[in-house]
Amino acid sequence: MSLYGRIFLLNAAVLVLATGLLLGPVTVSSPVLVGEAIVLLVGLFLMLVLNAALLRVGLAPLGRLGRAMATADLRRPEPRPEVTGRGEIADLTAAYNAMLDRLEAERTTSSGRALLAQEAERQRIARELHDEVGQTLTAVLLQLKHTADHAPPELREDLRQAQETTRAGLEEIRRIARRLRPGVLEELGLHSALRSLAGELSNPRLRVTTHLAPGTGPLDPATELVVYRVAQEGLTNAARHADAAHVELRLGPAPGGGTRLLVRDDGRGTAGAAEGAGIGGMRERALLVGADLRIGPGEEGGTEVRLDLPAYPETGPVPPPSAPAPDRSSRPPTPGHER
Repeated sequence: MSLYGRIFLLNAAVLVLATGLLLGPVTVSSPVLVGEAIVLLVGLFLMLVLNAALLRVGLAPLGRLGRAMATADLRRPEPRPEVTGRGEIADLTAAYNAMLDRLEAERTTSSGRALLAQEAERQRIARELHDEVGQTLTAVLLQLKHTADHAPPELREDLRQAQETTRAGLEEIRRIARRLRPGVLEELGLHSALRSLAGELSNPRLRVTTHLAPGTGPLDPATELVVYRVAQEGLTNAARHADAAHVELRLGPAPGGGTRLLVRDDGRGTAGAAEGAGIGGMRERALLVGADLRIGPGEEGGTEVRLDLPAYPETGPVPPPSAPAPDRSSRPPTPGHER
């Protein structure tokens, strides 16, 4: 039944009740007697209650659809509103669900292209830092050494200090290049890359432990990169913002099949803080490979980042459009990762 027909029948039912009161034994005197006024007021109250109840029932699907629209978030796919009945409301709900499907597909495609372009730009910057800036600083370091060897004794200490400053800058450039481009992921695989990531972030104030179960499902390079970047962002947030003393990094089979990445810390938790660009980037990457990302409080406090990857066939997930082949040229000499 259409929305028009439903509202018409609801109001018709109220009017029929009013007509029944008029045709009944109820009479109105002049002046109105107290008993007659009570009967009329009770009848009016019953008609209003009946009309409100019937309208609430008839328009309930619109209310559910409105709540679904208000809470819709393309970065967090949720079950679609259920299409019930027939008529305009059912058609509107079905059209809304189809629109969400199209928007999610378009967002996944555009996000995939953006992330691929971002990775390509990171590789380009890493190469330029290593090949151009790194080599220039290396030449400066050699020139300083040569000058210090032939300088008068009173200048030698200053030149040695300039050498150390240049050497520190060169190491920082190399570290930035390694963070921008995780060469260890391409060369040694996901497990080695995650161990290297945990080792770099471990320090006297923060202990990072890894539990990487063997025999996880086959993951294609694009999915491994998503897992690495999500772990990287989760560990970096724990190190910078959580005031945590211990972070646990786990990778293994998920209970329902597939693969699960878990980053759990004992810090102060999110405390209702707004999501920043880092978490938004994690959600975009998770959508790119059809994974489910959950970020919230852990069972024993702190923050828990959980990435559940579906069980892919042997060929892996469908790669994003226009995916460039991995660039294996001009990689930095030592593996590293991005914070």
